[in-house]
Amino acid sequence: MENNSVNIGTNIGSPIVTGSVTGTVYSGVKDSFNTYGNQKSLAEAAFEIQQLLEQLEKSYPSKTTVEKLTFAAEAISRIDSDPKLRPKVISALKAGGMQALAQALNHPVVSFFIAALEDWQKSN
Repeated sequence: MENNSVNIGTNIGSPIVTGSVTGTVYSGVKDSFNTYGNQKSLAEAAFEIQQLLEQLEKSYPSKTTVEKLTFAAEAISRIDSDPKLRPKVISALKAGGMQALAQALNHPVVSFFIAALEDWQKSN
């Protein structure tokens, strides 16, 4: 029996495949995942967290270590009590991970916030 199978490779995250195949083609996609959805989830959560951090900086000083810890704790408390933001953050952490979220945020208390978020994630 003649082997008519063709292996086609693509770049991860790229929906573009080029080429041509003649005859009957059967698909056997394995280990497929949607990176766009993951990136979107992470970006949305990061945007909302960034807005929250900027809002909190108006009311919470962050010059000393204690102030930064208090600031981070308040941010976590707000996320935990927000029924819309809480699942977005959990989903973003599952999709992109803690380091990806940390890189997406731009704020002086990010390192404190990420440490508090890691602890929060363990308890949820």
